[in-house]
Amino acid sequence: MKNEKSTPSNRRNFIKKASLASAGVLGLGQVHAHNTSFENTQTINLPNDLTILFQGDSITDAGRSKEGYYANHTWGGLGAGYAMYAAGALLGKNLNSKIRIYNRGISGNKVHQLASRWEEDCLQIRPDVLSILIGVNDFWHTIDFGYKGTVKTYEDDLRKLLDRTLKENPNLKLMICQPFVVKGGTAIKEEAWFPAFMAYQDAAKRIATDYYASWVPFQKTFDDALKNSTVEALCPDGVHPSLGGSYLMAQEWLDVLGKMMK
Repeated sequence: MKNEKSTPSNRRNFIKKASLASAGVLGLGQVHAHNTSFENTQTINLPNDLTILFQGDSITDAGRSKEGYYANHTWGGLGAGYAMYAAGALLGKNLNSKIRIYNRGISGNKVHQLASRWEEDCLQIRPDVLSILIGVNDFWHTIDFGYKGTVKTYEDDLRKLLDRTLKENPNLKLMICQPFVVKGGTAIKEEAWFPAFMAYQDAAKRIATDYYASWVPFQKTFDDALKNSTVEALCPDGVHPSLGGSYLMAQEWLDVLGKMMK
């Protein structure tokens, strides 16, 4: 579908009208999450029939099997990261529901690469809940891989993608996950990353606000965890979380989902 040009004010009006028309479905506000136990997953007020889609780059991909195309795929289709942990908790607590969970994260992706596959990997799925974690590569690849995009490129591309998505599916519940980095990781050149990467986090937060999306504060997840742990235990290269780090991300994500569904 061709993207329509719009001014920021028109875009805000469109999202606001869509929110009102859908009886508050998009008017979820930003949620400041805190880690919770997976045992509390059973208290999340989920409809019996629900489709959830995880989108993003390698952090979401987490080595998933691209052959595991169908919802709730058992053998690797959801990857080995936070999406898998969150999906398992939801499905385990709702065994008789019709919850369908997909992971379409692809390693190395930037926003424009999400857009190039969006028809098949999002719009045709028609999720009720769309969770997007994207932004690390939009910055990282400017340092080590010759990518010429800027923070404006990132923000503009993500806004266009969301405009396109919400035009197709105005009742969508949207979760914007904060791109994060862990200082001290082996892949992080701190003089190059800081404070430049913070601009990408700020852009993601603006987008979450403007699109009435729920905000998943993954940077805080890791900053808090580092008070009692180490980079090696949580996210050794500073970008890709360990199993423990992925578990904490899933806790954060589920907490935000629970508040969003109230």
